[in-house]
Amino acid sequence: MIRLLQIEGIKLWNSRSSRVLIIAYFCLLISIALISVIKFDIGQIQIHLADQGIFNFPFIWHFNTYVAAFFKLFLAIIIVSMISNEYSNKTIKQNLIDGLSKKEFIMSKFLTVIVFSAVSTAFVFIVSLLLGLAYSDYTEFSIVFSQLDYLIAFFVKLMGFFSFCMFLGMLIKKSAFALGFLILWQAFEGIIYGLLRWKTNANIADSVSNLLPLDAMSNLIKEPATRMSAVQSVASQLGEELSKDYGVHWYEILIVLVWTFIFVYSSYLILKKRDL
Repeated sequence: MIRLLQIEGIKLWNSRSSRVLIIAYFCLLISIALISVIKFDIGQIQIHLADQGIFNFPFIWHFNTYVAAFFKLFLAIIIVSMISNEYSNKTIKQNLIDGLSKKEFIMSKFLTVIVFSAVSTAFVFIVSLLLGLAYSDYTEFSIVFSQLDYLIAFFVKLMGFFSFCMFLGMLIKKSAFALGFLILWQAFEGIIYGLLRWKTNANIADSVSNLLPLDAMSNLIKEPATRMSAVQSVASQLGEELSKDYGVHWYEILIVLVWTFIFVYSSYLILKKRDL
């Protein structure tokens, strides 16, 4: 396992574009802290985001994992490019000639996916913990470390998404086309949902949509904005009731894990049957 990771580490470090994207990605994760200095005026009222409770424990775990998930495209580009470069540079063939089995080759890519996901989760945990300790109104141990299931959901979400990117890279081989297909697939899931909503009803449309890969990953961490007390207060004054389940559920995690297995195993089948 360590040998496989070392092989991938050397490949990534020798790629200048990969180094730049990795550094940019983790800098963006750290930059979540910059939200704390954002201030804006509404009429004569000055709003300081850090004072609006977004960094309160345990809400910060929900808010920061949701925001950090938007940056995953940076690593998605690296993963797709990592696969396409194996074909264009013929290193995949050379690795197999040097004794690496096709199973080990796929495993090395998946281990890279796991490492990226784990390190990203650790970064978000550290940044969130520091911000929370600096700005949260609640610093009791039981509150600080409650709702950490959002970090588990974040890890599973990244792992599933990066596994999908790995599969697309193996299937299409060209990074630009693979990323283009990723966008088309997102649109396809939207069309499926729209057609089901039109032909059936919202409940059936939601149930089917929740089983599709990208929507399943998205459902792991729901939007946190309407959970904020300020938004709830404004909605209450307008006579609206914002009731939503923001929790992380085991069956949602299971769906993404199943898709992760499908993507990884399908990548192996593609490589196994492909004439290199």
